[in-house]
Amino acid sequence: MTISKPFDINAEVAAMQRLSAGQLQEKYAEVCGEPARSRHRQWLIRRIAWRLQANAEGDLSERARRRAEEFANDADARVTPPRTVSIPVRVERVDEPLVFDSRLPNPGTTLFRTYKGRQIEVHIRADGFEYAGDLYKSLSAVAKAVTGSHMNGFRFFKLEESK
Repeated sequence: MTISKPFDINAEVAAMQRLSAGQLQEKYAEVCGEPARSRHRQWLIRRIAWRLQANAEGDLSERARRRAEEFANDADARVTPPRTVSIPVRVERVDEPLVFDSRLPNPGTTLFRTYKGRQIEVHIRADGFEYAGDLYKSLSAVAKAVTGSHMNGFRFFKLEESK
């Protein structure tokens, strides 16, 4: 009969700290039975330590495995956001008259743009830009309200000077 020494996870982790990423990948393949898809040292050390500890002290019970599978099957795992996302609009109120930019059409002009199937209308006023009943101080602020991300207003409304 052979006497096995007790498993010391701390000693194992300390020994793995001295290994290179390549050596850790080899150890991962040996311990886990599959090639490692990562060269991230800390991740490899944690995964190897978890597998060594599970092998030494016992893995999940069959009941726990079934319960985990139930949770995984019931989970609504979403990898991409839904196509229809409502974007909160931040309203910027204009208190003082704007310095008018020569690249803009005159006040009273309405800009039209189709974006993701929606017709966007922006009325140029002397005190700002009116979109959907709200007043914005710049075309970039309007573009951000429409798209949900920062964008150059001149580029979004195709007002850039042709070169």
